[in-house]
Amino acid sequence: MHNSVVLTLVICLISQVLGDSDCNPIISTSKGDVKGSIIKSLLGKDIFSFRGIRYAKAPIGDLRFQPPVPVDSWSNVYDATKDGPVCPQPNFTPVSEDCLFLNVYTTKLPDKKHNPKRPVLVFIHAGGFYGVTGASYFVGPQYLLDRDVVLVTMNYRLASLGFISTGDKLAPGNNGLKDQVLSLKWVQENILAFGGDPDLVTIFGYSAGGTSVTAHMLSPMSKGLFHRALAMSGAMFAQWPIENHQLYLAQKQARLVGCPDDTTENIITCLKKVPAEQLGNSFFGFYEFGYNPVLLWTPVVELDFGQERFLTEHPITSALKGNFAKVPFMTGITTEEFSYSALNILQKPELLNEMNANFEEIAPITFIYERNTTKSKHVSKELKKQFLNDLPIEGPKSVGLEHLYADSNGGFGVNRGVKLIAMQNTDCTFYYKFTYQGRFSHIYVQNTTIPYGVVHHDDLIYIFYISKIFPKFNVTDPEYATVLKLTTILENFALTGKPIPKRCAHLDNVDWIPYTIQNNNYMDLGKTLKMSENLYEDRYSVWDKLFTLSDYRNKNYF
Repeated sequence: MHNSVVLTLVICLISQVLGDSDCNPIISTSKGDVKGSIIKSLLGKDIFSFRGIRYAKAPIGDLRFQPPVPVDSWSNVYDATKDGPVCPQPNFTPVSEDCLFLNVYTTKLPDKKHNPKRPVLVFIHAGGFYGVTGASYFVGPQYLLDRDVVLVTMNYRLASLGFISTGDKLAPGNNGLKDQVLSLKWVQENILAFGGDPDLVTIFGYSAGGTSVTAHMLSPMSKGLFHRALAMSGAMFAQWPIENHQLYLAQKQARLVGCPDDTTENIITCLKKVPAEQLGNSFFGFYEFGYNPVLLWTPVVELDFGQERFLTEHPITSALKGNFAKVPFMTGITTEEFSYSALNILQKPELLNEMNANFEEIAPITFIYERNTTKSKHVSKELKKQFLNDLPIEGPKSVGLEHLYADSNGGFGVNRGVKLIAMQNTDCTFYYKFTYQGRFSHIYVQNTTIPYGVVHHDDLIYIFYISKIFPKFNVTDPEYATVLKLTTILENFALTGKPIPKRCAHLDNVDWIPYTIQNNNYMDLGKTLKMSENLYEDRYSVWDKLFTLSDYRNKNYF
């Protein structure tokens, strides 16, 4: 550590004693010094906050649609006191194509006498690969940093800017995931200066971020960059097709912004000239049926054009072969997951009538599986039979439709993933269902403040202060017990590889038994923690029979 940095820390500590809260900590990174700020945790701890640190060159101009390039060094002190801009998407400001920034939060910095090496949690945000951000107003550290951890959050490129894949050397795909890899490399190079241990890195993510976590477990590019993995409400092992490219999305993007869609060269050449904000704002044009499909851009299995490939074979093939990082792994879902998506159909007669009239054609769009094949027609008929009793869907509530959304957009892929990983993992695998319902939710019963249920994203309310949407809890709020539970579980997992290494009172004196194919158990993360088994197996067995592992076993897909 530079002498100037040590002096800054000493001055900062003196300033805090004298009541000066405006002191700015300065840290030396491999590229140059960064200046942060100090914020307070829920319990009043000082959090050294470094926001908006550039980890890659601006992906603009000739770097658009290219893999990320590490940032150059700088000579002046870098201002890391505020969030960087959000990657282009609708309904956010400010946005910028120059959005490859990360945030670091820590409560202990190295000095001449102490060199803390705390477990590091790297969070990959949700948003379907087309939205959201790692900014502090969506991923606030105030709850988690009451635990002895270092937190890193990041932006990565989204939608066409991050995931366009044309099936040739012009755009092989997965650039958003390669952004994440570069941020993990940044952590390895720099986190020691922030009091973190580069040999104790946990990647965890939600929804698309959870899917990303499982993708990193499979990717040769991510090897050695992390040591535990937590995939929340997302996985690479669902029924949705994994392809070599998504040229059809590139063509649709071209049409939406007035570009030719005939050849990949014409598509890419034209799209490189379109303002990034225009590309981001075109997102709603991709929907095909209401707000469906929920998932559009996905990771692809890259064809080999001499580039470094993020994925080289089908994820299920990799998992069956045991070709993945053998690390402590935890995954799970919320009670309701995406069940609330049924409301968008039930409350709009024109959509409900269309789904009932053309279920075989609409179901692959809404429940995300292959289309226009003999198999897809069979799958649609079986889903209608098993979940809807071959009857028309009727409002105002349809449990069958809710379950179809919950399973297809999250639950089934997670359930299949925990089985695939547990079969081959040489370390422990842990499974959960989050069931605690507090006063707040991402979805409420129409015209009320009553939570619709414990839906997708609701567990994040107790891990991060999401100031964009929710109030900040304090220790007197009924939700605080769950904040304490979840943040302690994360700290335990990051430090030991076990969510509950030993019984303790605020974790209800329970043992969290690792998941195996034989015991099929999971932890119910409710108001009280308790072990259970056979999570939604009656529903998931239907999907298992329709999308069998025999299609992938002992076969090299792609």
